[in-house]
Amino acid sequence: MSLEKNTATWEAAIQKASKFCSELSKSLAVENYTVQSIRIVSNPFGEYLNTDNLVTARKDLRYLSELLESTNSSGLRIRFAIGEAVNKHEIQLLPELVKEFGDLCNVCVNVGMDEFGVLNNELIQYSAKAVECISQITPRGEGNFNFTVNFNCNPLIPYFPASYHKRELGNRFVIGLETPDLLVAVLNDYNEAADTKDHNNNFKAYFDVMNSALQYHIDEINKLVKQSASSEFKFSGFDSSAAPSKDCASMVEVYEAMGIEYFGASGTVEASALLTKVFKSIKGVDLVGFSGLMLALTEDIGLAQGTIDNHFDIRSLLTYSAVCGIGLDTVPIPGDTSIEKIAALMRDTGTMAFRLNKPLTVRVFPVPNLNAGDMTAFESDDLCNCAVLAVP
Repeated sequence: MSLEKNTATWEAAIQKASKFCSELSKSLAVENYTVQSIRIVSNPFGEYLNTDNLVTARKDLRYLSELLESTNSSGLRIRFAIGEAVNKHEIQLLPELVKEFGDLCNVCVNVGMDEFGVLNNELIQYSAKAVECISQITPRGEGNFNFTVNFNCNPLIPYFPASYHKRELGNRFVIGLETPDLLVAVLNDYNEAADTKDHNNNFKAYFDVMNSALQYHIDEINKLVKQSASSEFKFSGFDSSAAPSKDCASMVEVYEAMGIEYFGASGTVEASALLTKVFKSIKGVDLVGFSGLMLALTEDIGLAQGTIDNHFDIRSLLTYSAVCGIGLDTVPIPGDTSIEKIAALMRDTGTMAFRLNKPLTVRVFPVPNLNAGDMTAFESDDLCNCAVLAVP
């Protein structure tokens, strides 16, 4: 969805998007597909908010928030992404906007490379400073849940806060999935019936059962989407990633069902590559966004426990990013981590993203007054508590 500088046009645009999402959600619910949340994504906020200063930006975003709340007739949680910040001035506005508007101010920065193939370190430095500031002015540093830095990420990602939209694309919609429960169920069913210990045969079977289950449900949802076709919003496809949540099975259970002793043990890279292959294998629909393995540390109970059990570290997560799909996501780090170290993490992740031609992001949480190994005390309903990871 795109917004204009003229605030008088916002109400109609928000109403149209909210109504469409609400009606589609109801159509899916009739067939027992539960919609967790409605997510509305805009063009870069500098194209419609008055960003002259923090006061004017706050005023516009406050009005936009009121519109979002007043037009929500679905009863579902509405989340809003204000698009991307594209320069120093806009990035410097973010900490205070995130602090005040939280889940109605999800935002990203897209970092590219120069003509020599070197990442834009200026944008990275500004972003690292924003991460530090957000950690200091929001309770327990939780505001960084709403801010990420993207590398090699295209528009139409349904997962926040990496989502952003481009005006020239017109009104679009995409569907993201939350399928760890499904994957665990089909793997366990296979394991109960399997009569072989052959590794290769099992891995081929793991691929087949997960692929078949995902393909079936994506095909069914796609039929419902076609039945609810709208001339106002063009359907652009699915993000087939098994998105994490505190309210579903952990991706750790998926690894364990594939014979990995624990996430982080030997064999984790091989299993991660197989899972990525599954998510990329969907046919008959357009795949958008990450469509890969998502390892969001503090949104997954099993991964959070893995930090407590010292099963992996930040270096491990970067290694797994070579064969999966999201990068360093919701990773708590010591509150006194320097801007330079945060920027270096971003450069490492970004270098992998472009070298391997995959979308990766960095969403880290410097937690005030905590050191590596300390336990977080997050209060957000979206976050699991875990051990803070060291930044080498």
